[in-house]
Amino acid sequence: MTTSIKNLSPVKYAKIAGLLYLLIAILGMFSIGYVPGVIIKTGEASATVENLLGHVTLFRTGVAADTFVFMIEMILTVMLYQMFKTVNKTLALIATFARFAMIFTMGINLVIYVTPLFFLTDPDFINAYGQEQLNALTMLFFNIHQDGILLWGLFFGLHLIILGYLVYRSGNHPRWIAVFMMVGSLGYLLESFSHFALAPNKVISVLVIIFLSIVVVGEFSFAFWLLIKGLKTPQLRV
Repeated sequence: MTTSIKNLSPVKYAKIAGLLYLLIAILGMFSIGYVPGVIIKTGEASATVENLLGHVTLFRTGVAADTFVFMIEMILTVMLYQMFKTVNKTLALIATFARFAMIFTMGINLVIYVTPLFFLTDPDFINAYGQEQLNALTMLFFNIHQDGILLWGLFFGLHLIILGYLVYRSGNHPRWIAVFMMVGSLGYLLESFSHFALAPNKVISVLVIIFLSIVVVGEFSFAFWLLIKGLKTPQLRV
């Protein structure tokens, strides 16, 4: 297995990384975007619990998708380090640790996310607490989970701004992709920082939407470039 990986050409290696990047995006859109939208109703605890119990299979499928994301993220993070350590090893390490911190946070956040399903289907909890209390606890855990998403967004924003710089300096990709990644990463950083440290602000909300739109273009372009073009540099060592 190790020998086969070492024998991969830079082009094939980068194409695998691009494929993993796209898989993360697809799984993430389902587990983070679609599933919560079906189940969680902001400010409506009773409706949220009803949706959760009525869509258990969908919810568990979303959790399974998140689990696959963790595994793919770990593989991709190491691959990105291998690809860009020749550009700047220190920055590549910082980007790697930042993304691993994100993965660790996502793992803890998943435990918080699935907890309501456990106590809503556990007879001991159902008998010990009233329905209103169970509803309130469900919304509490889902709200904490949402905060957790914003927390790992800080780590991902840091990772992305450094990765964008490494992409820019590598000379293996169009520099506009790198610029989009670096500028767009401010969306993650600003969204998370403003949520935890600032009062709600319409201007900041608009800026977050703009930056996140930019980063989506940058990330997908980077992933497709890797998948289609691969890597030109002969300096890749795995």
